[in-house]
Amino acid sequence: MFARLQKPPERSFFLFGPRGTGKTAWLKQTFADALTFDLLESGEFQRLTAAPQRLGDLIPKGYRGWVVLDEIQRVPELLNEVHRLIEGRRLRFAMAGSGARKLRKGGVNLLAGRARTLQMHPLTAIELGDDFDLVRNLPAFTRFLETASFSQGAVLNMASIARECAVSAKLAESHFVLLEDLLLATRIPVFVRRARRRMTSHPKFYFFDCGVFRALRPRGPLDIEAEIDGPALETLFLANLRAINDVLELGYSIHYWRTAVGTEVDFVLYGEHGLLAFEIKRASRLRDADLAPLLAFGSEYPMAKLFLLHTGRERRHEQGVEILPLATALTDLDAILRGDA
Repeated sequence: MFARLQKPPERSFFLFGPRGTGKTAWLKQTFADALTFDLLESGEFQRLTAAPQRLGDLIPKGYRGWVVLDEIQRVPELLNEVHRLIEGRRLRFAMAGSGARKLRKGGVNLLAGRARTLQMHPLTAIELGDDFDLVRNLPAFTRFLETASFSQGAVLNMASIARECAVSAKLAESHFVLLEDLLLATRIPVFVRRARRRMTSHPKFYFFDCGVFRALRPRGPLDIEAEIDGPALETLFLANLRAINDVLELGYSIHYWRTAVGTEVDFVLYGEHGLLAFEIKRASRLRDADLAPLLAFGSEYPMAKLFLLHTGRERRHEQGVEILPLATALTDLDAILRGDA
């Protein structure tokens, strides 16, 4: 973590700032020994929403350290209890949130001067230090983005990418981390649970949006359209997959499956709702060979539900594989992931 210029005050305070500016990371680093309540955690949120007065009961009597309330805007009613605890028990609170607007809109108690208000700003050049070159060296970073686009939907070879960009492997890795921190890209790990075969170990890479990928991917007379359309379709499916999984709180972890000899399934979902495997095909007409990766996965994990998605209109069930048009799968994805399809 970058060392921030922001220093903690001596008394209770609010810390506001846009999402992703590092409020939570700063609180964890600055108040490592504090009693912390994360209101993004569903159990914590439900317990304190139902009865805000429980906050005092959850803080041990005689406690004299800091109390951290992260995402305070989610339970504004807690501020009356914070007020009482500051006055009655002389406790100090660090309260973080994305903004005071929701708190003011609800007309809640903002502690009437008993807490300072601090702002967490994006990283400055001073805080970035030597890493400020990541932002300033635009030609090199642009070259990296173009090179990364050739890895869309593919297993990452960091040494090869670094060589193409004429940078060190460490710097190439830091570029990928930057893309992930900005939510512009994601890496999908390989599925290895109870694997009976030797598996690859490197993740696959995707820009978050197929339009971004297409805009970054250079085209020329030697480029085959399928080399662009295939990863773009995978990206479209992954974007929908991640959104539905998150919005419906289904809890799947998302992987891909690839053996050491190169047999690969595009996406594998694992969670309490089951084990699902998806193979995406650009073709509208399927061949018997298109089923092979899913059948190999199914032989290793007989309990898995197998889906082959394509750009045609055909829908059928064959050898334990559900064959669907990609458009149908996307519109029915919520039911598929819940096991209702």
